[in-house]
Amino acid sequence: MAQAAGPAAPGGSVPPASVAADGTGAFDSPGDRTVRTALPGNTAAGKPAQASAEASNLELYISGDIKSARGMSLNINLYNGVRVEHKVTIDWGDGTTETVTALGGEIVGDRRHTYPRPGDYLITVTATDTVNQVQAVNQLPFSTAGSFFAPHAPTRLLDTRAGIGAAKAKVGPYSPVRFKVAGNAKVPARAAAVVLNVTVTNTTAGGYVSAYPGGTKRPESSNLNYVAGQTVPNQVIVPIGKDGYVELYNGGWNAADLIADVTGYFDRSASNGYSSLDPARLVDTREGLGASRRQIAGQSAIGVQITGKGGVPAGATAVALNVTVTNPRQAGHLTVFPSGQTAPTTSNLNFGAGQTIANSVIIPIGAGGKIDIRNGAWDGTDVVVDVVGYYSPDSKAAFTSTRSRNTSAPVRLMDSRRWTGWPCLAGGYMEMNMDSMNRGGLPIEAYVLNVTVTSTTGPGYLSVSPDPYPQDAYRNGRPVPPPRPGSSALNWTAGASVPNLVQAKPGPYELIDFWNQSNREAHYILDWLGEYDTY
Repeated sequence: MAQAAGPAAPGGSVPPASVAADGTGAFDSPGDRTVRTALPGNTAAGKPAQASAEASNLELYISGDIKSARGMSLNINLYNGVRVEHKVTIDWGDGTTETVTALGGEIVGDRRHTYPRPGDYLITVTATDTVNQVQAVNQLPFSTAGSFFAPHAPTRLLDTRAGIGAAKAKVGPYSPVRFKVAGNAKVPARAAAVVLNVTVTNTTAGGYVSAYPGGTKRPESSNLNYVAGQTVPNQVIVPIGKDGYVELYNGGWNAADLIADVTGYFDRSASNGYSSLDPARLVDTREGLGASRRQIAGQSAIGVQITGKGGVPAGATAVALNVTVTNPRQAGHLTVFPSGQTAPTTSNLNFGAGQTIANSVIIPIGAGGKIDIRNGAWDGTDVVVDVVGYYSPDSKAAFTSTRSRNTSAPVRLMDSRRWTGWPCLAGGYMEMNMDSMNRGGLPIEAYVLNVTVTSTTGPGYLSVSPDPYPQDAYRNGRPVPPPRPGSSALNWTAGASVPNLVQAKPGPYELIDFWNQSNREAHYILDWLGEYDTY
């Protein structure tokens, strides 16, 4: 457990201690930090007041465990206390208190509390010996596991082609590159996680890229996959290392350039929670939905109304989208940015002529509740936009990464190539029970997953949607399939391995459906990055 500062002098005040989550989700404040005082007018046993206080020997050992994004469980050990009744008052540090009674030497256990919002709080425990009128105080600084979201203007943090954030050189094969995130480009020094659009380019052989917190062990999972000659982007949500850095690992046979652009971050002092939505289509230029029925011309942009559409309210500050390019007439890139701002130099998707490719996008909402989409190619392309959620001050769900759950980030939930040996059938769906990832039946707003489709033999696309049935419905015979969703989460071609970030809303029984919207079988790989929960 994390250790607090040294003991306070008897009769003095308890200094705030630098107690933080130690990777196990546990907090503690040792008993030697207890301050004992005699209450005014106490002359028990004819002794001076201070002598009476010292004779008590009561120590309060306080420990806490994370239970949810904003909740914790507190245990108080009245160590060495006289076997008389003590009044124990817990000041949670958010303006609320509770009082219980316990005998000296007992443990006041599993006191649950949920904070109104993520943050750093100082818990003060006061135990009063009601017989001898001696008071003992100890304090426990506590930081919630969850963080709210802050949108960030798209900004480049890493570009090995230009020497931004790291050396001006390709990242070598099977090698990492480190770059500063927290405390850089107006990302707060205490930010917990960051939203990045990661791009690999100038590739000469196949490989993959993994994103992970600086100074930690590299995970087995990948965030994007590439082949020779490809430029491939993918959005990631990655915890920031204690040193303020994020690392990208080039798992390729040859060196490649890596780029990372920030579009938001998660911080306990931020003000925007998350609300998930059933995936809904906002834009399809092929049909004239949400925009003119024509391709976005080369080197031009269109405005897209976000608020008031697909369940996104007027007060939303940022939106979670899945953006797809299809029927492009030539190679290029797509940039998504808040309306009313100049188009940044960053890109959200890179595509080749005739390619259909999707990427997750979390982007601030601009003037008039709109975003702009710019086609950086010299010729036209169709664009499809699906909304999956939004961030706002009225939303309650906070993001918690797997690192706050005493696990390494991310966690592989499934690899159908190895675990089942069976691919997802053409035109069918696979239900995934997320109950084992849930901390005690919490109301999960959305799970954050990295989904990869591989071993493909033809083109297709994947849809992700909440499943309305309980697991027993599948154990006792497959139910009538839910309605087939019309949105897409990622697109693939024959022989491709394609990942994408998915913020998946579960059904009422914690099941999520993954639909193979093609006429060919495909294998799935699911990596769990964290979740949004409302408690």
